[in-house]
Amino acid sequence: MEKVKPIILKDNEKNTEYTLEFSRDTVRFAEARGFIPDEIDKYPMTKIYEFFWLAFRMHHHNMAKANTDKIIDDWGGIQNIPEGLLERLGQLYAAPFGTLTEDETDEEKEEREKNRKVTVLL
Repeated sequence: MEKVKPIILKDNEKNTEYTLEFSRDTVRFAEARGFIPDEIDKYPMTKIYEFFWLAFRMHHHNMAKANTDKIIDDWGGIQNIPEGLLERLGQLYAAPFGTLTEDETDEEKEEREKNRKVTVLL
């Protein structure tokens, strides 16, 4: 699977760039807060804003949700989110799930299994 490029937002007024991306830690943070991506279609007014804010956490963990909400509002609300943004956020959110075994050769898998510090006996 090809690496998904992060989303870069450029704030022209503040001359600032924001990188939107997810890591295993940020997905865990989202899950711990009860975020379920499948609920975006069911509760778009709540979940789109939340999803967008969560995407900032990896690189801009102190970004207030009010600030990310304002970005969406300045676009004209959820109905005017730039085309492709939500789809890319979904791809970025899913990316960490495959990071441990993706594109791993048989030799790499064997080496990883050989070097395990904890084994399971059933």
